[in-house]
Amino acid sequence: MKVAIVLMMACLGGAELSHSGDAKKLTSPILVELFTSEGCSSCPPADAWLQQLDTSQPIAGAQAIVLSEHVDYWNHDGWKDPYSSSLFTDRQSHYVRALGLSSPYTPQVIVGGKSELRLNDPQQVSHVFMDAGKAPQIPVSIGTINIEGSSPALLRAHIEVDGTGEKRNGDIYAVVALDHAVSQVLRGENGGRRLSHVAVAQEFVKIGKLEKGKTFTQEFQAKLNVGTDPRNLRLVVFVQEPELGRVLGSAVQESPSSGK
Repeated sequence: MKVAIVLMMACLGGAELSHSGDAKKLTSPILVELFTSEGCSSCPPADAWLQQLDTSQPIAGAQAIVLSEHVDYWNHDGWKDPYSSSLFTDRQSHYVRALGLSSPYTPQVIVGGKSELRLNDPQQVSHVFMDAGKAPQIPVSIGTINIEGSSPALLRAHIEVDGTGEKRNGDIYAVVALDHAVSQVLRGENGGRRLSHVAVAQEFVKIGKLEKGKTFTQEFQAKLNVGTDPRNLRLVVFVQEPELGRVLGSAVQESPSSGK
């Protein structure tokens, strides 16, 4: 699988999603969701792939907005993933039904809410990203993240979604994620390994609905888990067609103290 990932990143590096020839002028966001688990021995290469995608941003003319969503159905096999939640297991199961897939599994990648990636098929991956980069996007903006108080701290940010040109309704989600995370796994299939992750979803909530032709604004706030480092956060906001349809727009904002 490691060889396949290297080949796939090479393919993405040559994928031209912009016809303008100037990738800096076009940053079409593409939401990439990885369903993963620290209890799955096949997942670390996919976790590494997501980190590389997030860091190198190899897709010309596009911005990959990534999320690690840790499922909980591996927790029975000797190791309880500290980032796992039944919420992500349910979300993955909904995708399986919505996309007509055979079953959920890890690692599983969904792009733009509409396409499953086959990470061992670089050509398919390249085509999926090219198609996703060409899809029209609703503008989503996130103001500066502010952290207030402590024990627990409160994250605040202004969110705005411009749906004035949109003819479809959508659900609006906000995800508070750890910018990066590291675990020393003691048991299970990855026992003895030190694993690292990026954009690890913590708080995942539907904050409202976008009505076609209208604008949505909200002063978003979320309580942080006790012990969360405010310098290690990012906020992802996206609009998705109801019943886990296509992602219509997305944005990400990192904590101003993250040093990036």
